[in-house]
Order: sequence, then C-alpha cells, then structure tokens
Amino acid sequence: MDQSTVPFRSLVEMSEVATYQLLDGKRCGDALKEEIAKGAAAVKAKRGRAPHLAAILVGNDGASKTYVEAKVKACESVGFRSSLIRLPESISEDELLARVKGLNTDEELDGFIVQLPLPDHIDADRVLQAIDPRKDVDGFHPVNVGNMVLGLPGFLPATPSGICELLKYYNVETVGKHCVVLGRSNIVGTPMSILLSRNAYPGNCTVTLAHSRTKDLTSITRQADILVVAIGKPEFVTADMVKEGAVVVDVGIHRIADVSKKSGFRLVGDTAFAEVAPKCKAITPVPGGVGPMTITSLLLNTLKAAGR
Repeated sequence: MDQSTVPFRSLVEMSEVATYQLLDGKRCGDALKEEIAKGAAAVKAKRGRAPHLAAILVGNDGASKTYVEAKVKACESVGFRSSLIRLPESISEDELLARVKGLNTDEELDGFIVQLPLPDHIDADRVLQAIDPRKDVDGFHPVNVGNMVLGLPGFLPATPSGICELLKYYNVETVGKHCVVLGRSNIVGTPMSILLSRNAYPGNCTVTLAHSRTKDLTSITRQADILVVAIGKPEFVTADMVKEGAVVVDVGIHRIADVSKKSGFRLVGDTAFAEVAPKCKAITPVPGGVGPMTITSLLLNTLKAAGR
C-alpha cells in the first residue's frame, strides 16, 4: 500500500478533516507484526521452537508492570514464547546480577530485557552491562551501542529503531532534512541523533541534539524539519516552538489530572498536541504513536536473535 495516500486524521474531536497526517504507531506496528509472525513460524519450523523473550521486572512500579505486560501480550500475538520473571523490590544487586547471568547461559532463551527503572539501591548501568550483548534485545549494552555508532550489525535501541520504522512506513522524507532531537538520554535522544545522521534511510539528516540547557531553545526547535521530542516533560513543546510543515515525533507519555475523565486523568506527550498538530505536516499521537513501535522493535530484535 502506498502510505502517501493514507488519509489525514485527527485525535482532536472535530468533524472537519485535519490538515496533518497522523503517524499511527499501532497501524504500523500491526503491519510489521504480520511479517514478524511469519518469521517466527519459519524459525520454529527450522529449529523446533519459537523465538523466546524474557523480561525481568523488579518491584511493583505500575507503569513498568503495564509495559511488561504489553510486551508479553505482543509476544503471544506473533507466536513467540515469553517469560516474565518477577523479583521483589528488596532484591540485592548481586542477586539480580546472578539472575542475569543465569539468563545469559540459558540456551532456550533468545533474548531478554531488564525493565527500567530499577530500585535506587541497584546500579542500573552495572546490570545492563552484565547482559550478554547477543541477548541484549533492548540494545542498551555498550557493545551494541558501539556497533550502532560504527554501522555494524547488532541490536538497535528499541525506541529509536521503532521511530525509524514509523518514518519509513509513512514515507517521511529525511534526506537533507534538519532534524532536531530534543533530549539527550542514552535510551532515546542520543541514539536517535546517531540513527538519523547515518547514511541510510531513514537518515542522512543534519542533526541538532538539544536539551534542557540549550540556549534559546525555541529558535533551535523552530528550525526543525523533523522534531523528535524526548524531553520528559508533559506538553513542553508548544506551537511557537514548531515551524509550519514540520514532522513531529513525540516520545513522551504522562498522566495528568483531568476531572472530565472517568479515570480522573488523561494521557499526554511531551508536545501540546492540540495546538501543535495544526502546524504540522505529520505528527505522532499520544498514546498510539511511538509506544507501539518500541514494543514492535523489541520483537524485531528478538526475531533477529533467534535467527542467529
């Protein structure tokens, strides 16, 4: 299907047709999952078992629990085997490292993740670096990060990779475009800037990596043909920070109080969607944009690990 013909839609409740394209991560993710399911079936037929992904969940953080359960459900939908390993918040760092070591040597397991954040008494970097790079399907291990920088084979970080898949699905032009990445985390911002600057598609952008200490931030973001927002602050980017015709990718997701909702809250991103969207050529919704693509990328990495 020619994605350039995808109709424009708005999440805002209005009768008229919106002037921007919604970059629907669920739609893109579902299309990719069909191909992943075929790949999973081929792997199972070849070696006698399906791709197997495990997740370690430490403690009872509500958001982490929701994310992990969504990943388990996604595994089932494409024919993967999944394992959820729940550990108490009181677990020691050494005990957690021992569990990681056990998964590294489990020949029935193709890949696994340690759900972040971890309790304060555990050094997350030490835990992530203990994961065998060949099973690091989150793409956080220094070996995989180094391979990404050098353009060598490896696992790409799930969220930036998912964003690239979304841009590809909707045929968003990136060559020669100025991309501003707002946020410099090792999980999203920094790897996103690397991927979009590579000599590939999506890529070949001129990239500016901005953050909370960037001077005159609005003047920088207004230059962006493609604006990736991963600043971690609800509705931080407003209409005055976006130029007409930009493509905006919103990585954030936050709960904010809303008495008009039965739940008492609503979900928003790092971008003030209602005021920003009318200025855009295309924009991701929250929820339903980047989130589903992160999980899909995790499945792609697991399928790649199983194929090895």
